[in-house]
Amino acid sequence: VQLMESGGGSVQAGGSVRLSCEFSGIPLKLNGMRWYRQAPGKKREMVAAISTGGTSDYADFVEGRFTVSRDNARNMVYLQMNDLKFEDTAVYYCATVYNSGWIWGQGTQVTVSS
Repeated sequence: VQLMESGGGSVQAGGSVRLSCEFSGIPLKLNGMRWYRQAPGKKREMVAAISTGGTSDYADFVEGRFTVSRDNARNMVYLQMNDLKFEDTAVYYCATVYNSGWIWGQGTQVTVSS
């Protein structure tokens, strides 16, 4: 199983970014997926999760600004981030559990300028 994120970049506060996570190795439909982020000097924290059935869950700090979605036919998971804040600056990772262990992508940087 491999994960590869894309879509990060630099954006001004209030702007939007859509992150993509390409999932390969087994059908995406078999796995729940999560997005995490890690800012410099801080611990990695969960941002959003989406179950195999499409049920989503978000960290409190998201406050309705982000939307996680999945396209099982394309083996893709997305994180739409709107109304970005300076404090959203971080490396964003997609992750899943496979064979009782966590699989992580390489991460994609999102930088929000105020």
